[in-house]
Amino acid sequence: MLTVASDIEVLARFGRALADPIRCRLLLALSEAPAYPSDLADALGISRTRLSNHLACLRDCGLVVTVPDGRRTRYELADERFGHALDDLRSAVVAVETDRTCGDARQEGCC
Repeated sequence: MLTVASDIEVLARFGRALADPIRCRLLLALSEAPAYPSDLADALGISRTRLSNHLACLRDCGLVVTVPDGRRTRYELADERFGHALDDLRSAVVAVETDRTCGDARQEGCC
C-alpha cells in the first residue's frame, strides 16, 4: 500500500540519499538522463555490486524508479523535480561556501 510521506520523512529520506558521495553522483547522473546500471557503474568507476547497493538505497528512499526496457532495466529519477531540487541545493551550498569559512578548514576531512 502506498502512503504519502510527511514533510519530515521526505526530508530525512533525501538527506539519507545525499549522505553518501556515490549516491550523490548517481542522483546527479540520473538528473541528466535515465541510465542502465552497467553504464552507471562504468561512468562512476565502481563495481556493479556496489552500484546495486546504492541504487537499492535510492529506490528505498523513493528517489529513483526502475523502468523495464525489454530484457534490461533502466533507472531514472522518480520525479523530475528531484533534479531541480539538486540544482537548487548545489546553488545554495555554493552560496554558503563563498560566504563562510569552516573553522576547521585546515583539518583534513573538514568541509
